[in-house]
Amino acid sequence: MTSETTVVLDAAGVDAAIHRMAQEIVAGNESMDEVVLLGILKRGRPLAERLAEEISKMSGVKPRIGSLATTLYRDDLRSGKKPNLAGNVTHFDFDVEGVTVVLVDDVLSTGRTVRAALDEIIDYGRPKRVQLACLVDRGHRELPIRADYLGWSLATNPEDHVSVRLKEADGEDAVLLERIAAESGE
Repeated sequence: MTSETTVVLDAAGVDAAIHRMAQEIVAGNESMDEVVLLGILKRGRPLAERLAEEISKMSGVKPRIGSLATTLYRDDLRSGKKPNLAGNVTHFDFDVEGVTVVLVDDVLSTGRTVRAALDEIIDYGRPKRVQLACLVDRGHRELPIRADYLGWSLATNPEDHVSVRLKEADGEDAVLLERIAAESGE
């Protein structure tokens, strides 16, 4: 197998996508006082922090931020794989009851991580509503889930790999697409 990596979004593109998503979140909610951001670990958390900063500049209100570790809520734990729990801790110091929760993730694909996040949120209370913000949608949905706020839509093959790099976690901002091609043997 061979692979080819392409830069889909550079640092300026990532910044522009985050700015646009923040604008849409502000426009899509009456009062930012009743909005909280929950970032799905690992890169959803720094993405939520950056969205909160942008939202604060636009609305004058900085949403509260928390983290969700969906590992124990995933439906693929039954496959016998041992979950890696290191560093994966859900943490937020606010009530989700009656507020708008914006779930934040870096890449939306099958929808299974988002489903796990929804299950976890409901265990903590009943939000007024839940919205989804994703930096990249790569398709290949297995569940009827879509992003309310989307930075970039990307056509991929199932075997391709989309990598979101954020300066907080990786030292740089970029979205990379690694296309995997089977070698033709003759």
